Amino acid sequence: MEGDRMGHDYTGKAALVTGAASGLGQATALALVRAGCGVLAVDVAAEGLAATAAAAQAGPGSIQTLTADLSDLERCAAVVEKAVGAFGRLDLLCNIAGIARMDYIAAVTPEQWRRIIDINLAAPFFLSQAALPHLIETKGGIVNVASSAGIQGQAYMSPYSASKAGLIGLTKAMAMELIHAPVRINAVAPAGMKTPMAAPGHLVPPEGFSVDLLMRYAGIREQADPEAVADFILYVGSGRGAFFHGACLSMDQGQTAG
Repeated sequence: MEGDRMGHDYTGKAALVTGAASGLGQATALALVRAGCGVLAVDVAAEGLAATAAAAQAGPGSIQTLTADLSDLERCAAVVEKAVGAFGRLDLLCNIAGIARMDYIAAVTPEQWRRIIDINLAAPFFLSQAALPHLIETKGGIVNVASSAGIQGQAYMSPYSASKAGLIGLTKAMAMELIHAPVRINAVAPAGMKTPMAAPGHLVPPEGFSVDLLMRYAGIREQADPEAVADFILYVGSGRGAFFHGACLSMDQGQTAG
């Protein structure tokens, strides 16, 4: 049976993927479609979603798109219902959407703090809350995309690191509360990836920053391809990853190992 490049088979299954207009979210949505899955791709960037949908036309799965700003937490339940309505079921929730910016602690405004926390942490919670009854019914799962910044504190990234550390804690807490339910909840924690977020000019250090501090988190090995991380998300979210539950799985080329 045709599947994605790693042989995953999601035929007849349905997934909701956030952050699907670019980077890891786009790579994951496309990998799921190649594996035969029905995918609702969600992002705030309509143009990027259109590009994702165009790239997914080769199938054998199918894709629908929804433009939504997930910082509007009241919309999270409706986003899940859109996915269930589109495919009649939900087997996998991939919480990938995320934003970051670099600032000195003293320069972070309440608005900046709230937006990063809402998109990176609160939205995954409320999407999960709405999705769990459907995922329990299908014996499905949730894969949250955390970060090495949630494991290893990083200078100039306080709100982002807090949001990703919180997402790891959320993953573990939900996994324990639902230990007796037929659902699996895990997190994947990459370091730098070859995505638009890591592109030059996107994530800009504050004026007068310390190069020595940033080099502590630069990593020695090359950045990961988003397709490689997407392959692992599919593995963790499938039956082949049946024994992962409550795990935070680092894919950071050893960055947080020492």
